[in-house]
Amino acid sequence: MDNGYMQEIRARILAAEDGAVFVAPDFADIADTATIRQGLKRLYQSGIIRRIIRGIYEKPKYSKLLDEYVAADPDAVAKALARCYHWTIAPCGNTALNLLGLSTQVTAVWSYISDGPYKTYEWNSTKLEFKHRTNKEITGLSYMTSLVIQALKTLGRTNVTPEIIQTLSEKLSEAEKQACLKEATESTDWVYDTIRKMCGGDTQ
Repeated sequence: MDNGYMQEIRARILAAEDGAVFVAPDFADIADTATIRQGLKRLYQSGIIRRIIRGIYEKPKYSKLLDEYVAADPDAVAKALARCYHWTIAPCGNTALNLLGLSTQVTAVWSYISDGPYKTYEWNSTKLEFKHRTNKEITGLSYMTSLVIQALKTLGRTNVTPEIIQTLSEKLSEAEKQACLKEATESTDWVYDTIRKMCGGDTQ
């Protein structure tokens, strides 16, 4: 394997945040797939990255407080799988509520809707589940817009309080709010009305 390619892959990984998750397509601009896979395998064998599941690697994140390496972020792994297989995904159910800070309930399974096939992945005590949905539910929507829509659908109309609308409003940047308003027009009437309140700051 060409040392130049290896050094480029290694440098990009070392420059990434601790806890970052990688798949071979993330380095497609550096070398061909076989070379990248060989490079990732070598970096794994040398302890620079760790393998989560086949083809998915992580730059380990160390916690001084816990004095150990922390578990891989399931959401980062889900996004890496989506990049690898060119799926569009969005968290759903309790996963969506957790990621938006609307629930503190520990989720046993990290669930996502996807325009790819139904798939499950497991490592250590973590399980990821991808549920196939029709393209119109996710295609053309940014990750945050999909996340908000799925969270609202999980809660249900009667459970969306002014406090929840306020929490969502504080969670999203102005750019994300504008994207939500633009992209969510095809969603259910009550969902879009909620998004309008969330983006306009009107919680009445």
